[in-house]
Amino acid sequence: MNLPNKLTTSRFVLTALFLIALFVKFPMNETVALALFVLASVTDWLDGAIARQRKLITSFGILMDPLADKILTCSAFIAFVGTRQIAAWMVVIIVSRELAITGLRLLAASKNQVLAAEGFGKHKTISQITAIIAILVEAGYPQWGPVGQALFGAPVFGQPWVAVFVEVSKVSAVALTLLSGGIYLWRNRGLYLSEN
Repeated sequence: MNLPNKLTTSRFVLTALFLIALFVKFPMNETVALALFVLASVTDWLDGAIARQRKLITSFGILMDPLADKILTCSAFIAFVGTRQIAAWMVVIIVSRELAITGLRLLAASKNQVLAAEGFGKHKTISQITAIIAILVEAGYPQWGPVGQALFGAPVFGQPWVAVFVEVSKVSAVALTLLSGGIYLWRNRGLYLSEN
């Protein structure tokens, strides 16, 4: 197994550790969950960059890399419903979009077609990761003492600015998820509207 595929595989392990850190209460568990999520997100960038640079693109990577990404982000959002850090309806939209696009790609593969990622999809991913990190920072920064308070606790509209940013980032993530999914389904409508 080459290095990019090892990094992809490590993301499954990091996702499991992230969820454990999120739900098992121990000192600074939210901070540990944040560190694990950031590390997993970095492996997402690294495996693709290394695979392209060294020409190590494999069938395993093509299949498992996007799957690992979706499992990481969807697991985080679903977990946040359990911890009451995000509304369930928002997560339903996000997970439904990911399932719909995955289904579309499987349909394309059955017809020997490959659907490339689009710009809106990349913006969607960035917005989702930003929202997840913001939620984790909001949960963790009170554990960081005066430094955390100074960096993230300054009041805006009567509450810490990071709390305001979290709400904006969640709405942005849902909006971009809907928009990117709609555009992707529309542009590739020939796949599921054709009778062949």
